[in-house]
Amino acid sequence: MAVIDRHGDIHTHGDTGRRVRIASVSKLFTAWATMIAVEEGTTSLSQPVGQEGCTVRHLLAHAGGYPFDGVNPITSPARKRIYSNTGIELLAAHVGERAGVDFADYLHEAVCDPLGLASTHLEGSAAKDVVSNIHDCARFMAELRRPRLLSRDTVRDMTNVQFPELEGVVPGLGRFDPCPWGLGPEIRGTKAPHWTAPHGSAATWGHFGGTGTFLWVDPVADVACVMLSNREFTEWGMEYWPAFNDAVLAEARATRG
Repeated sequence: MAVIDRHGDIHTHGDTGRRVRIASVSKLFTAWATMIAVEEGTTSLSQPVGQEGCTVRHLLAHAGGYPFDGVNPITSPARKRIYSNTGIELLAAHVGERAGVDFADYLHEAVCDPLGLASTHLEGSAAKDVVSNIHDCARFMAELRRPRLLSRDTVRDMTNVQFPELEGVVPGLGRFDPCPWGLGPEIRGTKAPHWTAPHGSAATWGHFGGTGTFLWVDPVADVACVMLSNREFTEWGMEYWPAFNDAVLAEARATRG
């Protein structure tokens, strides 16, 4: 695991070089690459992708109407927040097509290479199959806090709630109304219970993965944390993560100066 404190110092624990599949934390990497494509003019948030009325913005915000898995939409866009691997995969295919390269190559060229993420590669679905390690994820987390590859206005858009009226389900946690989400990152809002720190800010954003991985940024505390594992979220996530994340924030507050 790694924590970046408000001073930008990185604190690590464990084998920082061990590579694992980071599961749905992959979606943060995919979203970052997609928004680089948007800034470059390769695509746009209003570009149609998938079923009628669905756009890049809908897919990033899990509002495209697609199921968790499966190519057939189950509702029209902007009706419900349906967490969808399919939507992210459609998005990645679209970006790759518009860029003229495989999305895995685009991700490497747009995100991994500029940030020096030598151990990070996409090895399958852009929704769940990025392989990385703590060393690289800490570098990526530093980019999320202080972006160099994207403008601050773009990151502000990504971390503001999209389609704020939508209700939906966070897999493994339950149904929330509303269920806030940004352009890729989940936004904590008033969700309870939640996997992030119970005493963290409502503006906290990030993602967790089914293999027991998570990455979050609390912009109010100016603290970020990433953890990688190969133990399923359902076996331990909600039992330990909220308390641990609270402890991270408490330590950060105690060491201000």
